[in-house]
Amino acid sequence: MDHLIDEVTAHIRRVADEVIRPRFRALEQHEVSEKLGPDDLVTIADVEAEHALTAALGTVLPGVPVVGEEAVAADPTVLDALAADRVWIVDPIDGTGNFVAGSPEYGVMVALVDRGVTVAGWIHRPETGVDLVASRGAGAWLDGRRLGRDDMAVSIAEIAGIIKPRYLPAAVADAVKHRVDEIGDLHAGTNSAAVEYERVASADPDFVFFWMTKPWDHAAGSLIVEEAGGWSRRLDGTVYAAPQTGSGLLVAGTPSIWQTVRTTVLAGVG
Repeated sequence: MDHLIDEVTAHIRRVADEVIRPRFRALEQHEVSEKLGPDDLVTIADVEAEHALTAALGTVLPGVPVVGEEAVAADPTVLDALAADRVWIVDPIDGTGNFVAGSPEYGVMVALVDRGVTVAGWIHRPETGVDLVASRGAGAWLDGRRLGRDDMAVSIAEIAGIIKPRYLPAAVADAVKHRVDEIGDLHAGTNSAAVEYERVASADPDFVFFWMTKPWDHAAGSLIVEEAGGWSRRLDGTVYAAPQTGSGLLVAGTPSIWQTVRTTVLAGVG
């Protein structure tokens, strides 16, 4: 697995350097378009990076299908490949809106899923050069440093976190808004799951709550957080699995933080 981790890491970095970064803050108007609306953008860099990553991953594990965000946008039946024994999941640019706006808060995410279980995950931050990688049972690593933190009881007033308001149903948003004042420090978030997974895995902030749980946004990051000693779980406590559908995902740096947020701020949700 170590060889696979290194090989995929090298491919991701190469694609980021050759395809993505040259277009950062250099996009032409015709190279940006909307998918579902003005808050859901795609660029030529997304599409070309996904094509390049798909080709590269095909050399790592020939015959293993790739489920990429942009391929699914063009043809939803691509999602059917999640039922395969093994499948790659790719988000070529997570945080495309930030990328278009010239913000470095974006990342590339890749995951390898084996029989419904994510066994390896990668997050690369092109503008900072940061690499987070994890393989199941072998830990999570940030630029060669193993990630982890002690699990200890903590009050909600000591916790910092992010609750993503986008996509929250009205009833859920209403239930949460009456309790968010209990959180010690509520952050606004970055509009990039890649960035937020990096920060939770690195213990700043302590948690993030997502409503939408598309596999390219969460397969890699969920494994990284779990291998760093945290929890990335549905509100019923089940570990995130890419083939599953559903809403609501609480990601926390430790199990105790997860339980505290779940039983206070998210009580009655889900």
